Amino acid sequence: MEYLEFILYGLIQGLTEFVPVSSTAHLKVISIVLGLDDPGMSLSAIIQLGSVFAVVWYFRNDVFIFGSQSSLKTYDYIPNVRLLRSIFFSTIPIILLGGSIKLFFPYFFDKILRSNLSIAIVSLLMAMFMYIADSSKKGSINLNNHNYSDSFLIGFSQAFAIIPGFSRSGVTISTALISGWDRRDAAKFSFLLGIPAISLAAIVEFISSFKQLSEVSFGPLILGLISTFLSSLLAIDFLLKYYSSNGLKIFIIYRVIFGVVILLNL
Repeated sequence: MEYLEFILYGLIQGLTEFVPVSSTAHLKVISIVLGLDDPGMSLSAIIQLGSVFAVVWYFRNDVFIFGSQSSLKTYDYIPNVRLLRSIFFSTIPIILLGGSIKLFFPYFFDKILRSNLSIAIVSLLMAMFMYIADSSKKGSINLNNHNYSDSFLIGFSQAFAIIPGFSRSGVTISTALISGWDRRDAAKFSFLLGIPAISLAAIVEFISSFKQLSEVSFGPLILGLISTFLSSLLAIDFLLKYYSSNGLKIFIIYRVIFGVVILLNL
């Protein structure tokens, strides 16, 4: 039964991390619906590492450029320094906000912001924000011509994703659209921006909850990570293809229904 639980945790995490519906909220709410234990922030953060591996693998040709790096004309994959630097600067806001909440307001986060009421309200607010973004004019900013101020604004919005229900991908993609980014590259940058953010969250939670996690069986956790990795790849591929031509409409409708259903069952 424990193996099945972790596979389900991984599927939920992978399918919702990059689709703009909030993976943390779904891990908590769907677990309750299925009669499973809330995995909590610590276990959720560790399982999210599977999503990080999926992003690195899927966008390996964006993160690394195939080109010459010596006078001997030898070719190899070299880091895309400009893009990596942009991701680094854009990660600073979520580190500062996330660290502050973790240090000074842990009780408020666990008891208030992870409550079903808070998740429902935030989900409805995000639906409104996504509607405004989806209705904005098509932009031309992309991974190749963006400047650091363009990426930093998206990174600043990402900091709000520390609150369950916001959706890291939802708030970053929406901010990018409002700022004038191309639809496909807005999604790509959002996914890439998740690499350091998700990884740091997992490391912090692992360190702070090492004793609790030591009680978790190694086998089920590995299965959970594999499940997350595979389902994340499917979600990334689906969103890039679907979103480029269809926008956020279906996710906006889903978020409204999700929020209303939670409110009706409080």
